[in-house]
Amino acid sequence: MPPLVVLAGAVVVAGAAALLSARATRLAQRSTPWTSPGVLAVLGAAGGAGAAVVAESTVELITFSALALGCALLVALDLACHRLPDVITGPTAAVLVGGLTLEALRTGAWPDLGRALLAGLVLGAAFLALALISPSSLGLGDVKLAAVLGVFLGWFGWSTLLVAVVATFLLGGVVALGLVVARRASGRTQLAFGPWLVVGAAVAAAVAAATPTP
Repeated sequence: MPPLVVLAGAVVVAGAAALLSARATRLAQRSTPWTSPGVLAVLGAAGGAGAAVVAESTVELITFSALALGCALLVALDLACHRLPDVITGPTAAVLVGGLTLEALRTGAWPDLGRALLAGLVLGAAFLALALISPSSLGLGDVKLAAVLGVFLGWFGWSTLLVAVVATFLLGGVVALGLVVARRASGRTQLAFGPWLVVGAAVAAAVAAATPTP
C-alpha cells in the first residue's frame, strides 16, 4: 500500500483504539496505564500501519485493520490483568474469517482461505496441547488468540506460520530470561504471553510481505 494509506491506517486504528479505552478499562476491572487512551493509540497505530503494509487489497486492508484493533486491545488487557476476553477475541475472529471469505469470493483464492482456516485449527490445537501440559504458563485465552492469529498467518502460507511460532517463543523467551537476570521476575512469575503471540505474528507477516513472490 502507498505510504499515505499506511499513515491513514495508523491514524484510523489508533483513534479507534483510543476511543475504546474506557471499554478496555472496564474489562480490566481496574484503572491501569495499559488501557489508557495514549497506550492504546500507540498500539493501534503500530497495528494499523502494519495492516496497511501487508494488505494487498481494500478488503484485506479493512480486515487486517480490524484484526490490528482487536490485537491492540488484547495486548493491553493481557499486560494489565493477564486476561484475553472472549468479548474481544470472538468478534475479531468473526471479522477476520468474514473478511478473508469475502476476499476469496472476490478473487477466487479459495485454497488460501482453506489453508488459513486449517492453520488456525492446527495452531489452536497445538497451543491447547501446551496449555493442558502447562496450565500455569498458557491459558485458554492464549489458545483462542493463537487460533485467530493462525488463520491470519495461514492466509500468507505455512512458512509464515512457522516463522511466527519461532519468533513468538524466541522473543518471549529472551525477554523472560532478561527479566529473570535483572531480578524483575522469577521462575514463578506469571508473564503475559498474548503480546508475544501478536509480536510474533507481526514479525512473520512483515517477513512475508518483504519476500518477493516467486
